[in-house]
Amino acid sequence: MSEQKRDLVQEEAPKSTEGAQSGTSSTWKRLLAKKWVFPATYMAAAAIILTLMWWYQGSSITKPDKNVSLDAAKSGTVTGNVSGTDAVATNAKQETMQWPIKERSELDVVLPFFDNKASNEVRQAAMVEYGDTFTPHMGMDFARHDNQVFDVLAVMGGKVTAVQKDPVVGNLVEITHSNGLVSVYQSLAEVKVAKDAEVKKGDVIAKAGRNELEKDQGTHLHFELRQGQGGPAVNPEQYLGDH
Repeated sequence: MSEQKRDLVQEEAPKSTEGAQSGTSSTWKRLLAKKWVFPATYMAAAAIILTLMWWYQGSSITKPDKNVSLDAAKSGTVTGNVSGTDAVATNAKQETMQWPIKERSELDVVLPFFDNKASNEVRQAAMVEYGDTFTPHMGMDFARHDNQVFDVLAVMGGKVTAVQKDPVVGNLVEITHSNGLVSVYQSLAEVKVAKDAEVKKGDVIAKAGRNELEKDQGTHLHFELRQGQGGPAVNPEQYLGDH
């Protein structure tokens, strides 16, 4: 009897396993037959992917430099170090212009700039006679009280873009500045700079001399300011500072 029971158990056991597997398979089939299963699975997978992307982006953001002040951030000027490099100042101080002579009180303006807006008397005084022709004087002429030689200075830093000897206006030096203005110095003697040289504000570039065009002025400096090389002349007094 015991052997018959064992045989019965052995025969029934596989049937039970197969029945369990068949029941599990039926459960999955019924579950998958539900309409909401696939959409729910897709949404769960999408949520996991988005979470991983957010985590990755958040871990890659560089932390702000603690040395950057709040005021600097508001103004757009960084005072600390960014990525290991020093910040560059963006608001460099604009260089002012000085007179082309050392001691303003020791020299006179012997011929002024011809200004169209000036009175008729001033405009007549700013005319240059050469031969039988009168032309407007597009600069300022400086001379000492005693008609002696004096140093001619660069009004601002810049590059010497011309050094010439002209039979009418005499020796000439032209300096181009970073602000676009060009300073022109005529009636020179003993020129001390060469073309393409870099000069600083206040450097001595020549001595005052004489020229044919304004020979009645004796030893003097003819000074002009122009808007770019070959550009129109402007009144130097609008740019020259107190000196």
